[in-house]
Amino acid sequence: MKNAILIALLCASSSLMAQTSSSSTYKSAIRNNDGTVTFQYRNDKARDVQVDVQFAGRNRMTKTKDGLWSVTVKKAAVDIYPYQFIVDGVSIMDPMNEQYFPNEGFKCSLLDLHGDESLIHDIKNVPHGRVEYVHYNSKSLGGVNNAVVYLPPKYSPKKKYPVFYLISGTTDTEEVYYKVGRVNYILDNLLAEGKAKEMIVVLPYGNPYKLLSTEKGNGMPATEFGNDVFSNDLVNDLMPFIERTYSTINDRDHRAIGGFSRGGNQGLSNGLHNLDKFSYLCSYSSFTSTNIPNVYDNAKDTNAKLHLFWLGVGTDDFLYGNARDYMEFLDKHGIRAVKEFTHDKFGHTWMNARYFLDKTLRLLFNPEACEVAMSNAKPAHARTGKEQQFTPGVMARLFPRQIVSPEYKDNDVTFRFKAGDAKNVSLVYELSKTPVTMEKDSDGVWEVTLKNMAKRTFTYAFDVDGMTVADPCNMYLSPDRGAKRSIAYGSKNEYNIQNSRIDRFGRVSYDQNTATYYREGKGKQKVVYLGIGEDESLESWFKNGCANIVVDKMSEEGLPFNVVLKVVRTDKPLKKKPCINASDYGTWEERTKALEKLIYDLQ
Repeated sequence: MKNAILIALLCASSSLMAQTSSSSTYKSAIRNNDGTVTFQYRNDKARDVQVDVQFAGRNRMTKTKDGLWSVTVKKAAVDIYPYQFIVDGVSIMDPMNEQYFPNEGFKCSLLDLHGDESLIHDIKNVPHGRVEYVHYNSKSLGGVNNAVVYLPPKYSPKKKYPVFYLISGTTDTEEVYYKVGRVNYILDNLLAEGKAKEMIVVLPYGNPYKLLSTEKGNGMPATEFGNDVFSNDLVNDLMPFIERTYSTINDRDHRAIGGFSRGGNQGLSNGLHNLDKFSYLCSYSSFTSTNIPNVYDNAKDTNAKLHLFWLGVGTDDFLYGNARDYMEFLDKHGIRAVKEFTHDKFGHTWMNARYFLDKTLRLLFNPEACEVAMSNAKPAHARTGKEQQFTPGVMARLFPRQIVSPEYKDNDVTFRFKAGDAKNVSLVYELSKTPVTMEKDSDGVWEVTLKNMAKRTFTYAFDVDGMTVADPCNMYLSPDRGAKRSIAYGSKNEYNIQNSRIDRFGRVSYDQNTATYYREGKGKQKVVYLGIGEDESLESWFKNGCANIVVDKMSEEGLPFNVVLKVVRTDKPLKKKPCINASDYGTWEERTKALEKLIYDLQ
């Protein structure tokens, strides 16, 4: 499977198994006493079911007497693993598991296996930092971009902090180093033990080409870095935004950059091109260009500017050959770099990414510790001639070009799903009680167009022979606790962030039990409480209901007070006033309008 693993969602569970929703009657994944794992899935109509899990590959399941498909796979080391079910040839997420892998393309559920030993990413009884979702205007992009920001537990505007820009891999979103890499929990634990320095961590979106119009960008993963949209946005837009929004130390000795896979390439490239801005560089399972002027051919100056140059890769990684060659190149040019190799983490995986992250967080912004590590660095592994090499062909195989879904044209939106062997495929969406039948073409792609829907935002899924399947081509998932649906953000909807004409955005801050929207400003403050539905999450009001954009827009239009939105996970309707309970409305469109009306009435 492609690079993957997990992080317990925003309200992370410490259970050994994927959890069921309130109406469930079975557990979909169970770690047995002997360390093996049993997967279960219910589908009476399925003819063939398999489970594809990172530590055990594909395994065919058998139907039991009670109607469950089941299989027990081999033992696995305690960790976080991606998995999916393959039902009659169609890949689906586990409908009983709220934990998922955010990605532009593939859709996997996540299994968190625990044992007696403590793991670096465990959620421990220590002070926790907060995680904020931010939007910012990007001149480089010509629109709005997104990022996720981690603030340490004792963050205070009265103190200034160093910043680590941490970029995830190809087809990953800005959420992955949070939800899968678990950077927040790893750093919380290290800080509690006094093993890391306080820092702000910024998670950029590494593929802003996906946000460009079709005319400007084709949405494919970025593969070249330097004078490109991502690099220009990072240096000219994101960094200035972070430095005027948070309390940061703005010099090269207090900035670090790094990432996993493509993000490692982006991190190294931007760091080496901007040694006046960064002095800590980290690459996890990656490499970068060997043609960067005034860097490799000037080893003395480069070494003097870098507190840390850290490179890690697994020997079973498909990028190992390229990463090893890059390490050897650095050695030959006299560039000092720490090199770390693993052999037991399934290659190009987020298990490696988390392991490498833990290693480097202990060193960042600690020049003395970095000097010890750099002085003790060992040379690159000797070449054997059997190393895997990354080629355009490998890229095409791992990340094939997807069909476009949803696709907006004029006022219409078209949905597509490839399932050549399916008998019936329908579009099910929240604005209609009746599924819409889709038609299949000669390539096995099912398609349907909804007329005059470009201004509306709604959740949807495909019904494939009775199965609910999220759109594999749409990176926007409705963050429900159970079966996942996708979100169609109306291309002409006034609350679509890409259509925003907002100068200043508020921030959404998450902890384990609440989510809070706030927007800094002077004047009176009013708090509005938002309740979520039975199978919804703390994220739902913002990702589905666009509640933050509602308030941003109203504030830009002259709202005479500051609004704070508080979302609380509770099984009972909220009674605090003013409030909105999502369960009182049938669709997110209705909830969004109700929120707008409530705030208007508060004036």
